[in-house]
Amino acid sequence: MANRAIRDVRLPNGLLFLFKKAIFNVAWGDTPVFFYQKVNVSRLFQTDSIEAQEIYLDNHATTAVDPRVVDAMVPMMIRQYANAGSITHEPGRLAARILEQAKGQMLELLGTPQGDLVFTSGATESVNLALAGVCLHPRQKRRRLLIGSIDHRAVLDCARKLHKSGLSVQSLQPQQCLQVQSSESQGSSTPIGAYRIESLQEHLSEDVALVSLILGNNEIGSLQDMRPVADLCHSYGALLHLDATQAVGKIHFDALSTGADLVSFSAHKFYGPKGVGGLLICNDQVKLTPQIVGGGQQNNLRSGTLNTAGIVGMAKALEVAIAEITTELPRIVQLRQQLWKRLQSGIDGLKLNGPSWLEDSRSPRTTLERLPGNLNVQFPSVDGQSLMLRVPSVALSSGSACSSAEPQPSHVLLGIGLSEDQARCSLRFGIGRFNTASQIDLAADLIISAYKELVDFVG
Repeated sequence: MANRAIRDVRLPNGLLFLFKKAIFNVAWGDTPVFFYQKVNVSRLFQTDSIEAQEIYLDNHATTAVDPRVVDAMVPMMIRQYANAGSITHEPGRLAARILEQAKGQMLELLGTPQGDLVFTSGATESVNLALAGVCLHPRQKRRRLLIGSIDHRAVLDCARKLHKSGLSVQSLQPQQCLQVQSSESQGSSTPIGAYRIESLQEHLSEDVALVSLILGNNEIGSLQDMRPVADLCHSYGALLHLDATQAVGKIHFDALSTGADLVSFSAHKFYGPKGVGGLLICNDQVKLTPQIVGGGQQNNLRSGTLNTAGIVGMAKALEVAIAEITTELPRIVQLRQQLWKRLQSGIDGLKLNGPSWLEDSRSPRTTLERLPGNLNVQFPSVDGQSLMLRVPSVALSSGSACSSAEPQPSHVLLGIGLSEDQARCSLRFGIGRFNTASQIDLAADLIISAYKELVDFVG
């Protein structure tokens, strides 16, 4: 008998949950037999001292899978594991019913019970299906696409590919730092990194097929109120696609996204599994050309065997996020404020990149201007990458995970008016569900200490 066991590991912050351990037994010939038992797993990655912990502050790149999500997923892998497309037998039909239930639940939670939802491998695929699916549809007569210039690379690269195929693509420029400073006396309410409605109106015309904008920016956290954007797009007959990857499960989604026709998102950004996401279709008049063919699943919109466990996990993650958002949102905002104030207290000349938040804003806005857990900071006279190297126990980033291999400074920071030097001095913090106040204080202290060491070394 050959057994493979998963070692007991420890969860951060003393978190306890039940994880399933699979032991593979090959004693009975060619038929694999699996035994499953519940294992008490506690304090993952936690060591005996808080100083030795790795503090994860990169929750924009990805999030830990919530234990409640794991618990919902495991039965789909060890009991209800049949292919949902195999409807000739009861296990397959059961899997299909489970997927329909998860789909209906997600549509309700997203406030679009009459809409449709295409399951994908994640937000990048969803974005490609939305942009290429609308613009390349055989019945599509309009030949222009409008995108945001500081949106995610998934949008920018897909638009670039569409442009090479003959589509006209134009980029909207966001509100920049200097523009905000010069317009404060005039009562401008457009936060840094958001797109002015007047700019959109200048670019819209009757030949625009689709407008694609990011709901919550993945680097500077800027939030866009999409209701006036949607109304303006629809007045010209254009569709509106939202990249809501960073926003779903993090903010009160309905308040900002009302009126969108298509919405892309990914489960691993709201404490669900990687490799699964969705394209929400809010308008039954939307026509899409499939980008993945070879089976005809999901009404021929996206072929491929459906990831039952991942989809069930995504539905559970969304359920938890929506249920707890009222308490989680202010808690994460408070942690962000705590980190910002502590860093300010130890480093002179620290600058905030992107929009302010309500307590610091002189505008009359009553909604969030920034994603709750986002903090993008400019460290004077110090290279951000060098600073990161000096705090290996703190996981953070200098920008999007999808662009981290590129040597160029962030296109988002350059797009809001920062110089290349200022962009290279900047770091992004992403605070999430499993971070604690003690972690925030420790991370700030480590960064302040490393910053002062670098300044002394350079100076």
